Amino acid sequence: MTETTATLPKIASRAEWLMARKGLLEKEKRLMHERDALNAERRQLPMVRIEKDYVFEGPDGQVKLADLFAGRRQLIVYHFMFDPAWEKACAGCTGFVNDIPDVKDLHERDTSLAIISRAPQAKLSAYRKAMGWDLPLYSSFGSDFNYDFHVTSDEKVAPAEYNYRPRAEHLKNGEPWFADGEHHGVSVFLKDGDQLFHTYSTYARGVEPLVPVLHYLDLTPLGRQGA
Repeated sequence: MTETTATLPKIASRAEWLMARKGLLEKEKRLMHERDALNAERRQLPMVRIEKDYVFEGPDGQVKLADLFAGRRQLIVYHFMFDPAWEKACAGCTGFVNDIPDVKDLHERDTSLAIISRAPQAKLSAYRKAMGWDLPLYSSFGSDFNYDFHVTSDEKVAPAEYNYRPRAEHLKNGEPWFADGEHHGVSVFLKDGDQLFHTYSTYARGVEPLVPVLHYLDLTPLGRQGA
């Protein structure tokens, strides 16, 4: 028996499979109900007023955070890992953007999506062209945005924190993936009249629900295969 065969599920009759599948279905239903409850609780999180006047460099010049809403009430930001010194963006973040579905479905629900990193606009534009992306990329270089939302860590600029824990706690736990530099994440904002609010941010594995390919692979017997 090969190593690959040894990791496969056991072979069973259709009746045995059906019994096992029904048992799993009950767990799937419970998880769905728990997820619905969690989503409802997330929507009730308190929100924080945005006091800073963040400015970004877009493909057509400078824009403010309010401009990224593009006339809609909600804004989802993907914090894209592309350090100003790098020649290419993070491979994982690149895969994330490749998997973004047609955003018109978001637009129809009063929601915009923006991709922001610290790389200068010249690098972002070149990378976007090389990848064949239609979505614009915005540069936060020179602003506090990445530091305020904890997706760039540099103790010389601000106390380092990621996934709601300080740098010291990460190091104490022996987590080698945490280091100074760029991190990925998602932040959500709401516009109410002229006021902007921060409502939610998630990091690390919290971004996984937004990666469709992982959920397709989760349905298969071989799983994510290191993805």
